[in-house]
Amino acid sequence: MKDFTYYNPTRLILGRGRIARLDDLIPDGNRVLVTYGGGSIKENGVYEQVRAALADRFVVDFGGIEPNPEYETLLRAARLAREERVDFVVAAGGGSVLDGTKFIAAAACFDEGEPWRILETRGAAVKRALPFGSVLTLPATGSEANPNAVISRREWKVKKVFGAETVFPRFSILDPETTYSLPPRQIRNGIVDAFVHVMEQYATYPAKAPLQDRQAEAVLATLVEQAPAIMADPPDYDARATFMWCATQALNRLLAMGVPLDWSTHAIGHELTALYSLDHGATLAVVLPGVLRHKIEAKRPKLEQYGDRIFGVNSAEEAIERTERFFLDTGMSTKLSDYDIDAAEAAKIVSRRFEETDMRLGEHRDIDARAVARILKDRA
Repeated sequence: MKDFTYYNPTRLILGRGRIARLDDLIPDGNRVLVTYGGGSIKENGVYEQVRAALADRFVVDFGGIEPNPEYETLLRAARLAREERVDFVVAAGGGSVLDGTKFIAAAACFDEGEPWRILETRGAAVKRALPFGSVLTLPATGSEANPNAVISRREWKVKKVFGAETVFPRFSILDPETTYSLPPRQIRNGIVDAFVHVMEQYATYPAKAPLQDRQAEAVLATLVEQAPAIMADPPDYDARATFMWCATQALNRLLAMGVPLDWSTHAIGHELTALYSLDHGATLAVVLPGVLRHKIEAKRPKLEQYGDRIFGVNSAEEAIERTERFFLDTGMSTKLSDYDIDAAEAAKIVSRRFEETDMRLGEHRDIDARAVARILKDRA
């Protein structure tokens, strides 16, 4: 096991009716900015609950944060926060709203030039940020309990990741009933996203970290077992609560402590989203089986352990097949052709981007641009 330091200051509050506690979680006298996405929180009652909880405060809204939050949109929100002298931000929505709010919180306090530097430096340029909390409505990214965010710049067709300890949420409210109005597409995206988050931290090579392995396997096994109940209609409260907790545990940095990390599936997936506007979860379901097959020999010991403990199969090959079947069982497609994307074209464009930056992916940093091309061609 590698040495590590673990830190997570986010207060997590799970349960029905907990949005009413929102006012108690924000310092007295703070002026509040509420951020949200396309307006679904106004249809499902979440917005009304948030505003009722903050009825005695100065509150200004900023809606319209995109599913892949756009840099220019977030800059407008940061300007609003400065103009209104906001002290605290509340993000009401899913991972994209939370990611966007992390950037807003940092950009509103950024005085070292163009805020794009926040993304160019992967967050190293962030010295301070507005404090913020979240009301989670879509379990998926784990953004409710980590300091990371992914931001898009459509004009350049790029997605950038940044992280900074100053953008840890101060708190996150997880009310399973806020997920009841989600369409099946968003539920399965969330299941796949959480599952692949765990795999990026687990499916590498043995690191003499049995506790971390068992913790990761607990999340994976629970998602596989509970997926039908999570997707059930009418919604099952306990299954949705389990879903929320799995997604949080998948990426609150605990599983990453002391073990090697991959993240190649996410890096390739981000490029597909930037180029073709595919849902993030959809790109992960396409790419992960390709990465696992490409690296099957290097990953074989962990894949065999994974196959045995999660699916009860005996080989790495069967473990990958069962993973792809699991995605298909949720209704998620696993081939580029399912989205009318030419795999050869995608391979050419994406691999060129990695070649230009000489980026190497994977736990061994041995997935280069040529390997990326092979992975994507195999996902035709």
